[in-house]
Amino acid sequence: MTDRTPFPATGRSWDDLQAEIRSRSAGDLAWKDGRSPVFVFRNDEETYNVGRDAFFECFSENALGRTRAFFGIASMEKDVLDFGLGLFSAPDGAAGAFTSGGSESIFIAMKAARDAFRARTGKGREAALNMVVPITVHPAFDKAANAMDIEMRRAPLREDKRVDVAAMADLIDENTMTLVGSAPCFPHGVIDPIDELSALALKAGTWLHVDACVGGWIAPFFTRNGRPTPDFDFRFEGVRSLSADLHKFGFCPKPASTVFYRRAEDLDRATFRADAWPSGAFATQTLAGTRPGGAVAGAWAVLNFLGEDGYRDAARRLAEMVDGYVAGITAIEGLEMWAKPDVSIINYGSTGLNILAVAERMYDMGWLPGLTKAPRGMHAMLSMIHGGQAQQDYLRDLRVCVEEVRKDPMQASKLEAVY
Repeated sequence: MTDRTPFPATGRSWDDLQAEIRSRSAGDLAWKDGRSPVFVFRNDEETYNVGRDAFFECFSENALGRTRAFFGIASMEKDVLDFGLGLFSAPDGAAGAFTSGGSESIFIAMKAARDAFRARTGKGREAALNMVVPITVHPAFDKAANAMDIEMRRAPLREDKRVDVAAMADLIDENTMTLVGSAPCFPHGVIDPIDELSALALKAGTWLHVDACVGGWIAPFFTRNGRPTPDFDFRFEGVRSLSADLHKFGFCPKPASTVFYRRAEDLDRATFRADAWPSGAFATQTLAGTRPGGAVAGAWAVLNFLGEDGYRDAARRLAEMVDGYVAGITAIEGLEMWAKPDVSIINYGSTGLNILAVAERMYDMGWLPGLTKAPRGMHAMLSMIHGGQAQQDYLRDLRVCVEEVRKDPMQASKLEAVY
């Protein structure tokens, strides 16, 4: 017999269902207490409530029908994309799309890059294309490469954990359809030298995509607050496309991301079209057809609720919190940062003890440890749920775990880095 849940024979009341949902979730990680290093991103309770309430205002609307039926969704989506085009220094003639997340934003940007390469070179499917990327690039690029049969060529990093641009240059050939840089990269939290990559892309006549899914909607406000943060956007002429998630540090409800193109014709290249079936022409600028109108409304509401002042305040508080984590971690004997964080991702480890053994003990104390495998380290993408008491508890428990491991510094651990 299979262990398969049977289809319910009768309906159940909402009170009963709600009770079971809460019961099933009772054993979840205490993420509201800052115990998870990823997955959830919060500014404050008020921002969360605005996004949630706006989402449910448009709970039933389908963004696929925004130009034919749901005109309010269309107008809000345009506003969100206009906000992003301005934030990312996009030139006149630039365009964007609202997507479900970074993986979708990256996928359709890579489709546009592929089709632009074919249009420019006249090469077709017979050409074995490649993309040149840092070893720290997000696996979403591997998804796109796998789906479109594109070779991934990975360049090593400099000492500061940013990509080695000279090494990327050595990997480019006549079939390189795109270069990629991250703002910041997920493993180490640093922004690749986009100015140098832009110059390389222009010299090679190659598309450059900036993956700003993590930092895109918050890093510019670090800069506006006077905190030195590397630039990464369309101000660099070689940047042809850029992805940025609203549901990370835009603090908007999931699922919400954006992708932008220097030229409107590239948005057209990213568009999927079909007209072979009896129902007539079908076209989407995204992989998804049906999209939740609530995600658009939620993003629009949060962006308008916070405004520049709100995002600058969030960036200030986030930067102060990150600095506090860095200071607290490096004050623990034996720990060091593997990179100086540009935004809110921290990555640290040790040359004198097995950091995975430390992580294992943190797990036993109720923390979900983020990990990196090269170099071995602990990792977290900090948002405001990690501040206050959560920060104090984390640093206290980390110190305790390090002291325990110090008794047998290179003891084994069964943990492995998993995203």
